[in-house]
Parts: sequence; C-alpha cells; structure tokens
Amino acid sequence: QVQLVESGGGSVQAGGSLRLSCTASGRTFSSYNMGWFRQAPGKERDVVAVISGSGRATYYAASVKGRFTVSRDNAKNTVNLQMNSLKPEDTAVYYCAADHPGAIHTIPWEYDYWGQGTQVTVSS
Repeated sequence: QVQLVESGGGSVQAGGSLRLSCTASGRTFSSYNMGWFRQAPGKERDVVAVISGSGRATYYAASVKGRFTVSRDNAKNTVNLQMNSLKPEDTAVYYCAADHPGAIHTIPWEYDYWGQGTQVTVSS
C-alpha cells in the first residue's frame, strides 16, 4: 500500500513557475515508477511526466517537454515536478500516481495509487 500527498499547487501568471511535490509513504518507494497527470474541467486525465524508480528514465508529454522537469529523491520518498514557462492551458488539477516497476506507462488506469490532487491555475 502506498499513500501519496501532493503539495505546491497555486495560482501564477503566464510565464511563471511552480514546483509540485509528492510525498509517498512506504519503504518500497524506489521500486515504483511515478507519474504526474493532470485533469482540466470537462477533460480526461492526461499524463504529464513519468519517472522510473531509479530516476534514469523519464517521459514527457509533448505539450510540456522543455518546460517541465520531473525528478525524484528516493531517500526522501518524494517526486517533484518543476513547471516553468507556464501557460493558461496548463491550468488543471495535478495528480501524482505510483505504478509498479516495469515499462513506463502513460495511461491512468495502469497506475495503482493516486494522490488527492493539487490545483494549478495559470492566468493570462
């Protein structure tokens, strides 16, 4: 069982930055691939970024590549999402999720554990 808690959301103007963090419970955090997803009102939940358990492999959605950076600290059971050059279309609830080791997945239903979400609002 893994419990995830996100933090760091908020409101920012376009062009600004935010850093989201997700803290996990449990002693096997390093074995999980960790994903960040987002869901805007009326839209499906989409992948933003994924990082492997070791941190050596990452995936980014095309819409955020070059602006967002995913990282993790397995000693602290945390995964972070640094978001730069934010755009109004980045506005959404952001979720972190844990997936069992193996191939990096980008589909929400492949993930076993989810945080409660944190709101990110980018104004123009």
